[in-house]
Amino acid sequence: MELKEVIGRRRSIRFIDPDRPVERAKIQKMLEAARLASFWGNVQALKAVAIERASAPQEVIDALPIGTAIGGFQFRAAPVVIVWLLDWNQVTVQGDRLHELVDAGALGVNVEKSHAYLDSTLIPFFQLGNEKIRTAGITEVDCGQGIAQATLVAFEEGLGTCLLGVMNDRKLKRVLRLPADSKVLVVQTVGYPKEDPEAGGQRPRIPFEQRFFLNRFGDSFRRDENVVHELQQAKMLQRPAPTPGRRDELRALAKDYGLGDIFGDEVPAIIADMTQAAEEDGPEAAK
Repeated sequence: MELKEVIGRRRSIRFIDPDRPVERAKIQKMLEAARLASFWGNVQALKAVAIERASAPQEVIDALPIGTAIGGFQFRAAPVVIVWLLDWNQVTVQGDRLHELVDAGALGVNVEKSHAYLDSTLIPFFQLGNEKIRTAGITEVDCGQGIAQATLVAFEEGLGTCLLGVMNDRKLKRVLRLPADSKVLVVQTVGYPKEDPEAGGQRPRIPFEQRFFLNRFGDSFRRDENVVHELQQAKMLQRPAPTPGRRDELRALAKDYGLGDIFGDEVPAIIADMTQAAEEDGPEAAK
């Protein structure tokens, strides 16, 4: 598939085949794509732990969240779950990454002068602003670029994924032995879709001209219908949801997965699980 079609086909695939394993090579391709993503200062703070249900220790499986506000069936069904994290320690060793850019011919013309400038000026500047960097959001944004690239490769490989937030990551961090100065960004279920890959069509989106502007906020970037037609031909813009038969498909899938009519009916159990985890971690962690 061409890139535009991959973007157009991407969905949050919630119904994954629990009985079809995912080839480790395909997970590697996702991680390779994340590794190549652009990152400010070449910091590369995005890291991941890929959990294979078939090979992971039971303690690791038990550390996965029992669910989200949408439903825990996604965690229970997925053959692979990727825990994406931000490792803040990478920011503290940023100087090494910048020097690598000089050696790679990506930063500066004169190698010797560029290394000296980094040591005398640029690296101390970044070190002074370390706390500001933590709150600016740019590190999380660049982590998101890597996750997005991994997601697109997954769909190109015929897989389906869904990104899920984790409200309590203490147990995950402890069992997976994540760095103390790290932050779980998101957890991604990965597997082969059991639902139709179209998943009912492209999801509703706020109108283009209400989100994107030209020169000043509020002055809409006018949408060119010729471009829209071109992207439809390239399969980036596809049928909007819901497609015909989607309701029947959902009813059949819900029956197969033992679900009720509402996917969020596990929320009370999730809250109880979070409360128990906080109590197990002690009074300080519960604050």
